[in-house]
Formats: sequence, structure tokens, C-alpha cells
Amino acid sequence: MPQRRVQRRALVIGGSMSGLLAALMLRRSGWQVDVFERAESGLAGRGAGIVAQAEMIARLGVLGLDTHDIGVSVAKRKILDREGRLVASSVCPQVLTAWERVYHLLRDAFPGAHYHLGRSFKALQQNDSAVVAYFTDGGTERADVLIGADGLRSTVRQQFLPLVVPLYAGYVAWRGLVAENALPAQIHQDLFDALSFCLPSGEQFLGYPIAAPDDDLRPGRRRYNIVWYRPAEPHHELPWLLTDDSGVVHLVSIPPPLIRREAIAAMREAAERLLAPQFRAIVRLLQEPLLQPIYDLESSRLAFGRVAIIGDAAFVARPHVAAGLSKAADDAAALATALEADDVAGALRQFEAGRLPENRKIIERARHLGSYLQATRNAEEEERSTLHSIPQAVLTETALLDFLYAP
Repeated sequence: MPQRRVQRRALVIGGSMSGLLAALMLRRSGWQVDVFERAESGLAGRGAGIVAQAEMIARLGVLGLDTHDIGVSVAKRKILDREGRLVASSVCPQVLTAWERVYHLLRDAFPGAHYHLGRSFKALQQNDSAVVAYFTDGGTERADVLIGADGLRSTVRQQFLPLVVPLYAGYVAWRGLVAENALPAQIHQDLFDALSFCLPSGEQFLGYPIAAPDDDLRPGRRRYNIVWYRPAEPHHELPWLLTDDSGVVHLVSIPPPLIRREAIAAMREAAERLLAPQFRAIVRLLQEPLLQPIYDLESSRLAFGRVAIIGDAAFVARPHVAAGLSKAADDAAALATALEADDVAGALRQFEAGRLPENRKIIERARHLGSYLQATRNAEEEERSTLHSIPQAVLTETALLDFLYAP
């Protein structure tokens, strides 16, 4: 009789979306998987609205997860001008969801005994037979493979690619959420059934409905999610936005409670000058806006012996393609498929060969769509901005993955 393979073990560093997707797909393939998350408490409540791409929903279905109420379905898109008039529209059915909704779905599907909070990865060593992870609490874990899914500032990536760092794109996103029942009736009627845009010169404002914090999708209990992309030059304006009341300049991002009143006031004043009246009213209702500098991150490699990086640890694309979650799901699926082979290092090389070009395609597309929002542009970016900033292009290109999945 053929000898039965001993169950192999995987360590996943990072317990957010890409980590959970990889963990669930590897478990489905027969791996023993443990997830290590540096946060002391759960990640629920982080993030805001996201687009649930059809391809990502299909990936969740393969895992046996119930996605029938994953988000709010809308059928159309619209663009409003400065006066609030409809200037363009299109039919585009999509599902719009919340970060928490998908996180809860994934987290609830993964066994709690193998999800370890408060475990911060420090370093690793590997040889031909195993990889050993070292944690800041002094603990160690040994396994057959280690997956770095620890996000933009990945400690795993830094072990192998220390020169790969986030590159500021030249603009920021103001984000926020408003309860559906707080919206005036006319504004609800104008906006809540669509993905809606306003396009001040060199900027982009968009909004759409998502679930409530407790995943409630009943009418009247949902939320309205907004994102406002605005140029911010890197030497003076960005540091000013990232400086808190105590004078500390935060690197990469600033926690919402620390954003200075002056920065929020300047954003609100710009809204009164630039946005459609429907969106101005929504900005006035924002309780705690979030500021997100936009970055590109592109890794030259994904596989390092018995170690791989996936999701935002490997590539971070600007949000305009809404590919983050789909990209993470595709990474995880490709990884699990490759690791069905006995040779772990060879499987990871195969995974890298397949996923590097796909991730690069997403990065390039996102740069093209966001070029007109940058504070400064070179000649090539100026040409792109002319192509992608017109209303019809915004309607037909934003948050759609046709470029990636087309045959």
C-alpha cells in the first residue's frame, strides 16, 4: 500500500483578509494551518467600504462560505456636477460591501484555536526541510512553509526585500461613513441606489451604500461610504496632513483620532467649494474622517525557499481598480494549488511565476487610472490623465476588473 503523507503545517503571518484567505484555502487542501496576528484584539471595525468583485465572491463560494447577503447590490453608476445635476450615468450591477462584513465571514470560518492574537513576528530561519518563525514574545514555531500576509509594512517581506518600500503616489484619500438614517430624504433618493461620483478638476469623490457595523443590510440600517481623492504634494502638504496636535509627524498613515482639527476643517471647506450639494451635505455629517495617503508597492519576488509573500505584503495597488481583495483571493488560491506538490520550494517558485505578472498588471492599471489625481505628473502620466479623467472613462473603468479577467 502507498504510504500516507504526513499532514504538513503552514504558518501564516498576518490575520487579516489575505492571511485568512490563504489559511482557509490551505486547510481545504489538507494542511494544518496556524495564523499569527500581532494585534492584541480582533481586527473587526477596521476599514470601510469595498467592492465585492464577482470573482472574489466565487472564491468565497468555493470555500463553502455563504455570500448571498455579503453586501448591498446596486445596478447603476452616476456622475453629478458641482450643482448636483446628473451629467452621466451607466448601468453597472455590482455588490458593495464593508471590510468588516468580509472579515467576519472569513474569521468565523477559521478555527479559533489556530488563530493566535498578540503574536508579533520577528524573524525566521529555514533549511531544506523546515522553516522556523521567531516571535517577539520569545516563542518559536516550526513548519513546512511560512506565508507572509502581514500587509503594507510586512516584516516578512523586509527579511528578504528590505529595499522594497511603499512609494507615495502624490495624493490622499479622505474616507468616511454616515448612517443611512442620518441622510436627508432627498439626498438618500439621489445617491443611495448607485455608485455615485463628483469630479472636481484633478480630484475624484465617490460614494456608495454598505452594510451597518453589525453586518445589518436592512433598509434604513445601512451606511453610506465616501472616498475623496485629493492631490497633496509630498514635501510640505503631506507632512502637514500627517502631523498630529503634539507635533509628531506620522509615517505612512495617521490614526483617525489624531488628525488635527485644522486638516479636517480645510477638507470640509474644500467640500463646500468643490462638491455637489448632495456630497457637501454628507461631508458635513462625517463624525471622524479617515485620511489615507495613497501608495504603490511592488515586490520583485514572491518566493524565498520555504517562504512566500501574498496580498498587500507583496503588492499594493491604488484603490481605483478595487482589486485588493480579489488579488488576495487569487494569490491564496494559486498558492494552495501550487502547494499540492510535495516540493515546497518548487511549488512556491511556480506560484511566483504565475502571480508576479498578474499583480504587475493590476499595479500598472491602477497607476494609469490614478495618474490624473497626482500632485505632479511627468509627460507620460499627463497623457494618461487625459485619457482616464473624463466622465465616461471614470464610469467605465473605476472598480472594474475586465482588464484582468478578459480572455
